Amino acid sequence: MRASGLLMHISSLPGDHGIGKLGKEAYAFADFLKKAGQKYWQILPVSPTSYGDSPYQSFSVYAGNPYFIDFETLTQEGLLTAADYEDIEWGESAGEVDYGRIYQKIFPVLRKAYENYKLTGDGAAAEFAAANPWTADYGLFMALKDAHGGKAWYEWERPLRMYEPKAIEQARAEYADDIAFWTFLQYEYAKQWQALKAYVNGLGIEFIGDIPIYVAYDSADVWTQPQLFLLDEDKTPIDVAGCPPDVFSAKGQLWGNPLYRWDVMEERGYDWWIARLSAACTTYDVVRIDHFRGFESYYTIPYGNEDAVIGEWRKGPGMKLFKAVKAALGKRRIIAEDLGFITKEVAKLLKASGYPGMKVLEFAFDPEGTSNYLPHNFTSPNCVCYTGTHDNETAAGWVKSATRAERKFAREYLNVKRNKDIPRGMIRAAWASIAETAIAQMQDLLGLDSAARMNIPSTLGGNWQWRMADGALTDELAEELRELTRIYGRLPADNK
Repeated sequence: MRASGLLMHISSLPGDHGIGKLGKEAYAFADFLKKAGQKYWQILPVSPTSYGDSPYQSFSVYAGNPYFIDFETLTQEGLLTAADYEDIEWGESAGEVDYGRIYQKIFPVLRKAYENYKLTGDGAAAEFAAANPWTADYGLFMALKDAHGGKAWYEWERPLRMYEPKAIEQARAEYADDIAFWTFLQYEYAKQWQALKAYVNGLGIEFIGDIPIYVAYDSADVWTQPQLFLLDEDKTPIDVAGCPPDVFSAKGQLWGNPLYRWDVMEERGYDWWIARLSAACTTYDVVRIDHFRGFESYYTIPYGNEDAVIGEWRKGPGMKLFKAVKAALGKRRIIAEDLGFITKEVAKLLKASGYPGMKVLEFAFDPEGTSNYLPHNFTSPNCVCYTGTHDNETAAGWVKSATRAERKFAREYLNVKRNKDIPRGMIRAAWASIAETAIAQMQDLLGLDSAARMNIPSTLGGNWQWRMADGALTDELAEELRELTRIYGRLPADNK
């Protein structure tokens, strides 16, 4: 079924409290998608962010980001008053997320909500914790992180660092209230997310969620299950993840994530991955897996290296993993992020999995006209065509950074006369393509330049900050996108 949608992370929604939230602005964006005839709302990982603010480096693969909890919803529940948060300065600019300020300001507000919740005697948060056993270790992890001034778990005293039973038992007793606080936040987040998802699905729209292939070293997952990761007996990484040098990065990309012990994963029937994907497929309607090529083979860098120049490729689990997932969970809707260094072996794995891969138009306009990302070179509709992703320039930013030859070819290919018309031409080309699904970044629909770029890979600071301006979602914009969607046969059946 042909369909289309927009990529717009929760953090980028407008609002008064420093970062996008699961409140009225999220519902308004869903309404805009409905007016515009869209089927999909794609978001980035919603996990709690850590140092560097990247949603791809999280404290937990299961937890939701407390930053997204909507204050006004908590006020309606009687857990906050407007005075608890309205006079707080959340940032200098409404168009950017100030993560440092939010980190300092948000938890005292959420702590007030927790203290008020305790007074109600409501046992729903405890029931949520019992139904979600991962919250016990996540809550302890966050409580201990607070108690250690935010330090990573591998900097804690050895008994806690090594997760020794006696030390853990003592910590659970000592920090019981703090653990309950962090569990309460997950309960409130889940409640707000489920309400939003029910509303979005009720409009006939589906969420495309995103999960990174790797987990952060400083995470509850690695701390509590070190046997699944390539660590030494002291829980220090042996090798870490990244990408080798290429035309985009002379020194490669050093991500620093611990690698999986795929042999151990296989011995356990891939139970960790099955549980993770089961949760993701419950949270979202469709799941995009980042860095899919890492399942075929993955690049390893010795721990402690300062860049990714020295490293080696090792074989991943391949179809064994996805066969185990299918056997356990049945057929699930998954998108494979197959960008980057794609070999014949990776292409073979993608085809065997049956998952749609990705086509990014910003990669398409090599003047030679031979790029696999040019729509006329698509060989199958089983793909998702993007104008660009969170790691790319906005379309308008791409126009400025492209070579003269690339811009000339783009104008010719897209049949536009002016450079400034290229971004609209890219959206039209994506929608016109044979790809079953077409996705545009919200920044591209708004025609925003590189100041609205979400992320520059291999850089720290200044990323993940863009927020949409209040009032940007006009009826005219919705009608324009709806008409394009109608022309190219992507309107949902219930929206014609």
